[in-house]
Amino acid sequence: MSNLQQQRNDVTHIDGNLHQNEDARIGIVVGRFNGFVVESLVDGAIDALLRHGVLGSNITVVRVPGAFELPLVAQRAAESDRFDAIIALGAIIRGSTPHFDFVASESAKGLSSVAIDYNIPVANGVLTTDSIEQAIERAGTKAGNKGSEAAMVVLEMLAVLSQLDVDDDYDTSDDA
Repeated sequence: MSNLQQQRNDVTHIDGNLHQNEDARIGIVVGRFNGFVVESLVDGAIDALLRHGVLGSNITVVRVPGAFELPLVAQRAAESDRFDAIIALGAIIRGSTPHFDFVASESAKGLSSVAIDYNIPVANGVLTTDSIEQAIERAGTKAGNKGSEAAMVVLEMLAVLSQLDVDDDYDTSDDA
């Protein structure tokens, strides 16, 4: 039994540190559609970044027409090498047509692809809600601010990835 406890004690844990972000360069891509909701997400993201040490001069906000356009701009931002992480913010509110499903799905797939293809944290802070009321709740009232949460995600991911990059404790040779 003590062997099991020893094995548990030997497990390596890597967690994100949210407080060493002064040099982090963050791009925020924002869909303007449903702007009455989205601007609260932007405010929440910027506030969270500044409170966790990111310099205002290291934050860039890029606005596009809507959520469908976010992946292309996120990709261009990742290609530019100007950013360490990207936050995508928008609001897709269900209507009476299937348009919601197409936009939500393609936006999410595209943003995920950018993260994988460019090896950069991309937080999907695009609200997908059934009603305006749900969107408002997620933009800073009852359900918190999802823009702020997306900012925290990229900061944690930057910290986790940096720890993986500098960890020399692992032997990567084929003889191990």
